[in-house]
Amino acid sequence: MKQTSQSFLASADAAMAQPQLRETMQALGTGLPALRSAAMEQLGNFEELRQHLKAVKQHTLTHLEHYLVRYEEQVHQRGGHVHWARGAEELNSIVLDICRQRDARHVVKGKSMVTEETDLTAQLQAAGLEVTETDLGEYIIQLAGEYPSHIVGPALHKSQAEIRELFLQEHSLGERELEDVEALVQEAREVLRQRFLNADVGITGANALIAEDGRSMLVTNEGNGDLASTLPKVQIVCATIDKLLPRPEDATAMLRLLSRSAVGTVTSAYASFYTGPRHDDDLDGPDEYHVILLDNQRTDMLDTNYEEMLGCMRCGACLNHCPIYMAAGGHAYGWVYPGPMGSVLTPLLTGLEQANSLPNACTACGRCAEVCPAAIPLPDLLRDLRAEEHQRGLSPLSWRSGLKLHSLLARSPGLYRQVTAIGIGLLRLLARGRGQLQSIVFDNGWTEVRDLPRPQGKTFMQQYRSASKNKATDDD
Repeated sequence: MKQTSQSFLASADAAMAQPQLRETMQALGTGLPALRSAAMEQLGNFEELRQHLKAVKQHTLTHLEHYLVRYEEQVHQRGGHVHWARGAEELNSIVLDICRQRDARHVVKGKSMVTEETDLTAQLQAAGLEVTETDLGEYIIQLAGEYPSHIVGPALHKSQAEIRELFLQEHSLGERELEDVEALVQEAREVLRQRFLNADVGITGANALIAEDGRSMLVTNEGNGDLASTLPKVQIVCATIDKLLPRPEDATAMLRLLSRSAVGTVTSAYASFYTGPRHDDDLDGPDEYHVILLDNQRTDMLDTNYEEMLGCMRCGACLNHCPIYMAAGGHAYGWVYPGPMGSVLTPLLTGLEQANSLPNACTACGRCAEVCPAAIPLPDLLRDLRAEEHQRGLSPLSWRSGLKLHSLLARSPGLYRQVTAIGIGLLRLLARGRGQLQSIVFDNGWTEVRDLPRPQGKTFMQQYRSASKNKATDDD
């Protein structure tokens, strides 16, 4: 997937001009936070639990090498294989080699942000393999030739009517109505069932890797992850090195916050733990079990201001509460990770010069930090990236010049008061007696969608001085 984060402003502008998308995002922006809030209220100890998990994650990252070695040893003892990938191309190459060694033709995939990050599906298809995304949302956007707009609900931007039309076009199943959601889900289930049965290789991600026993934990609501892991003869788990947790108890503690944060449910429908290939007395499971651990800039984040970002659970809570994401939608961000977490991750993974628009996509409202189950200080990290952007001269000259002017005024109170007084006077003059201004020189972006109220009187400092004088006179 081509990275286009530099065009965020233009993409966001185009997205906000789409009535259907705007309506969908407004509904999500109301519904998902309400569900999460109710779930957390029922939990009762959100802050205590997330601080505990934050401490566990910090400990793991501090001793990451130890836990990676421990995890690899446990996987090997259980009959599995561990592969190490420094970057996207290396992970894709390892997967393709495994598929070729088994003469695989058909691949089924569970939902995986890691493989979105490496663009694995496109690489396998280019090599001649048939690849089917089996998460319903991922399957829908695969048919549409798009990429995810949300890290939990990949097709949240699609309406029911759009999905119906897509199925009628792409599924050769004759005349049918597909009049409701149940019919759409049933048709997808029927189509995907045969893909599962025909698959030679199943690929999934992992929500956590447990160092103590070598298990991988996968959380889904559809069961497609289990089918992709147990029916094919070869199972491949793709995960980044920051998914390590020391003990099974740590993974189950994370589960208590993950589903509540993501979709407002107490738990997901399926939370599965995979331990390796099947044994002789097992009824099902793969003949081969592979885990590919991807770095892709993660070690560069260790011992930096951005290390806390490695604690991200990929729950999507920050997206669901972000006014920028809910206005622009996920595609505007131009790569795999949208919203506040993406505005931090994308510059770190692809280079700030490729995504310097994203750290500025923030109102500094702080909601993302309040709801993050990993207690990641996202607004602070975004400010750090903006500071780095400014220092490196990556932001537009007009922005840098404006900040310098603001800095000058902020450090010169007398000059600031004079300039603001002049500005207010000019705005009152431009209003020409009307109650608002419909356009402003140098700031048409603001007035394109709203009017600016005409200043009603003097500046605050002018009013303060006047009030102080009157009080002094009264005291005399």
